Amino acid sequence: MSQREGRGALEATLEHYLDHLATERGLARRSLEAYARDLGRFVRGLLTRGIRRADAVDAEAVRAHVATLERRGLGPHSRARAVAAIRGWLRFLVREGYLGDDPSREIRVRRPGRRLPKVLHPSSAARLVTATRDGGRRPSRDRALLELLYACGLRVSEVARLRLSQVDLSTGVVLVLGKGGKERVVPVGRHAREAVEEYVRGERVRLCRGRLSPWVFVRAGGKPLSRQTIWKLVKRQARAAAIAPSVSPHTLRHSFATHLLEGGADLRVVQALLGHASITTTQIYTHVAPRRLRDVHRRAHPRA
Repeated sequence: MSQREGRGALEATLEHYLDHLATERGLARRSLEAYARDLGRFVRGLLTRGIRRADAVDAEAVRAHVATLERRGLGPHSRARAVAAIRGWLRFLVREGYLGDDPSREIRVRRPGRRLPKVLHPSSAARLVTATRDGGRRPSRDRALLELLYACGLRVSEVARLRLSQVDLSTGVVLVLGKGGKERVVPVGRHAREAVEEYVRGERVRLCRGRLSPWVFVRAGGKPLSRQTIWKLVKRQARAAAIAPSVSPHTLRHSFATHLLEGGADLRVVQALLGHASITTTQIYTHVAPRRLRDVHRRAHPRA
């Protein structure tokens, strides 16, 4: 294979694109894995059709792949995500000179309706984060973790990898390392501060067994909790609080955002606290909290 042929090979251009997403776009590992999975499936389909170079990809091949996804029963949200990944890669190929025109430009895929996030009532959220008082093997740790999830709207990956150096209880703020390595500062409320302080001074010391550990939430020996462990903890505490078992760590994040909006917070402030790159991502919560929006409209509009 010549250098030119190698440069235009599908596998080589895909590797180039994934490297671009990681180094220049700063995508998180899980996002990169999703792109690699969707695009890898597309490339395998192209190879099956005898297409081995980037400049041979055409609209017919893209349509055939979308039809294959539908036949395999892939849900509308998964299909939309896969097509978005393909379009991003093909646009990149055009910019880099691998491909003359974007063959996905004319492809039309029906966008699925946005699913409204599940949100707890404030009283249910309070029951969930305080249920650990009455049970659990690590009640202080579990209470602190749940309080912080709800108080700060953290993603499960963010709380799992939270370091002591990121938490300043004296000023009541957490420096969160979010998607793509982006940092944001989130205030911590009184209940969460007290719970974290009690845990760090007591139960965490016993869990570390004299070993130094940078992580806030640890298991025996000072090792960090996994995301799976945190998911199981939230579901266990939901059962203890007599709340539907479909509750997840992300439910607390959704509830955090919705309750802030219902309390009168500005949408831009909520966007910053959640670490959303785009305000359109945060706007879904305006559909979840219509009562508060109606109240603000009645007070603010001269002819409401």
